[in-house]
Amino acid sequence: MTPSNMTQSASILLVDDDWHLVQSMADWLRQLGHSVDVADCVDGAKASLQQRRYDLMITDLRLREEDGFVLIGHARNHHPETTVLVMTGYGTPDTALEAIKAGAFDLLTKPLIDDELNLAISRAVSQRDIERENEQLRERLDRRTGLEGIISHDYRMMKIFDVIDSVADARASILITGENGTGKSMIARAIHERSSRRGKPFVEVACGALPDNLLESELFGHVRGAFTGAATDKVGKFQLADQGTLFLDEIGTATAAMQVKLLRVLQEFQFEQLGGTKTQSVDTRVILATNEDLSKAVSEGSFRQDLYYRINVVNIVLPSLRERVGDIPLLVDYFLREAAETCGREVDAFTPDAMAQMQSYQWPGNVRQLQNVVERAVLLSRGNQLTLEDLPPEVLGKIADPMSPSMNESPMAPPNLSVTPVDLQNKSLREALEGPEREIILHSLRRNNWNRAATAESLDINRTTLYKKMKRLGLDDPRLQFAQ
Repeated sequence: MTPSNMTQSASILLVDDDWHLVQSMADWLRQLGHSVDVADCVDGAKASLQQRRYDLMITDLRLREEDGFVLIGHARNHHPETTVLVMTGYGTPDTALEAIKAGAFDLLTKPLIDDELNLAISRAVSQRDIERENEQLRERLDRRTGLEGIISHDYRMMKIFDVIDSVADARASILITGENGTGKSMIARAIHERSSRRGKPFVEVACGALPDNLLESELFGHVRGAFTGAATDKVGKFQLADQGTLFLDEIGTATAAMQVKLLRVLQEFQFEQLGGTKTQSVDTRVILATNEDLSKAVSEGSFRQDLYYRINVVNIVLPSLRERVGDIPLLVDYFLREAAETCGREVDAFTPDAMAQMQSYQWPGNVRQLQNVVERAVLLSRGNQLTLEDLPPEVLGKIADPMSPSMNESPMAPPNLSVTPVDLQNKSLREALEGPEREIILHSLRRNNWNRAATAESLDINRTTLYKKMKRLGLDDPRLQFAQ
């Protein structure tokens, strides 16, 4: 028999008190390509197991006056990564059953036949490899728990995944910052799902979408009669998220009065409902997010310094998509498969030139904008290959993106200050600006398939402001969605 007959080499510890037998067997196994150490007693074997990690231990059941079952139990309890083969000259069915129960993989009867031993080693090594693969799979699945849909190979995102693991069970407030569309909500949910609170509620509130009085009622609840229209008591989001996680998005839009109330509840986890006098206590972990520079807001006096330090205990900064260009093909493939399945389309991939164009684009709307572009391309596709013609004009650079400078302009070129002539006769400045403002908002609404939340983010305004502008400019008419 030669080493080529073996499927894979292994590190082996041989344990037998017959020194001539153990040395002869060791020499033979080394010729087969295995790494072999020997021991002649239980204590010697334990010492070897302590010093080195072995794939396999082959041991006799009788070691001088010692019991080999003691060694099998020791290996099972302290070195579970080591597979145990037992050899004995007194094998019976009961002995084999006892050895397996003790933790042995197999039992061989002396005198050993070379082919029999070789086969047993191969089976043991194969079983070890299967167990290791299963363990690695379990680890990968565990690492991905709560991270579904967060697709990245970028080293900055890998560091963020490590931070998520570190802070998942911390009660301290977590602040997630980054541009619109970078996935702050998904990161918040991932933190919740990887924490011990994952079986409890995850409650999300978009602070910028509500005026101050409604936001207070939304967060803390109200009692009947607290204000006009409060016909019944209402439980607030802090109570609904008790023992779970409350995610406060757009926290930078909170007014000074709301900031005072948030500071108290984040310090004491106590509050009163709007119009009520009873103090409520909750065990709610709070995650906050913003696309604004809060440190700048603090220096300008629009955001409380004490609240900033209270919420900025752990700060997770999400990189923009243009900072992780290498992730674009990965994300595109994920969104394409998802959209193709949803739309029932047979679409394989984007052509190389289309992918190159997407990687050269700046993506002011980040991952959310990329997802929108891929879904649009799949929906309008005419074949199983998506080309440059399937990309929207702004990605191709054919129209100016309202959120980013033209990619065709030289960095040293003066800005283009030309404007469309406007009839200013008998018009105020606000009236004169309504036309361009309406066109910009209408273009963004169409680009985002009339998704108001995505439109507000792409225009860098909060949703309440967008709704007011749409109403003032006559853009809230549903018929516009079907107009060309």
